[in-house]
Amino acid sequence: MQRMPRRDTGPELALRRELHARGLRYRIGVRGLPGRPDIVFTAARLAIFVDGCFWHSCPEHAVVPRNNRGWWSEKLATNVARDRRKDAALLEIGWTPLHVWEHDVPGVAADAVEQAWEARRTAGQARRRRNTPSL
Repeated sequence: MQRMPRRDTGPELALRRELHARGLRYRIGVRGLPGRPDIVFTAARLAIFVDGCFWHSCPEHAVVPRNNRGWWSEKLATNVARDRRKDAALLEIGWTPLHVWEHDVPGVAADAVEQAWEARRTAGQARRRRNTPSL
């Protein structure tokens, strides 16, 4: 399990290429946020996670190995619970978590990310306008 890549996986790179091609600029490897998001839009406070179907119990592709089934069931349930806790922690500090499955088509996933980015960006601009003192 230690040899499993934590970043720069194929699905993550495909999504990053698609987002970059659309002109969206993001950061990777941002420290200090709960759960170590794969892609971060700091101005929009949007944290993107590219989740593997096996490790995060995808509703479409989740499979529990036959050998040592009890241990694996507990392990995968723990992963899902940790995902929920990090999402709650991000929401608590004003960030929006967004999860993309590894099986999602990069263009479709990028559409969802772009919509969330646009919604957060416009909400942030409206909030700044309300807080700007008039002269």
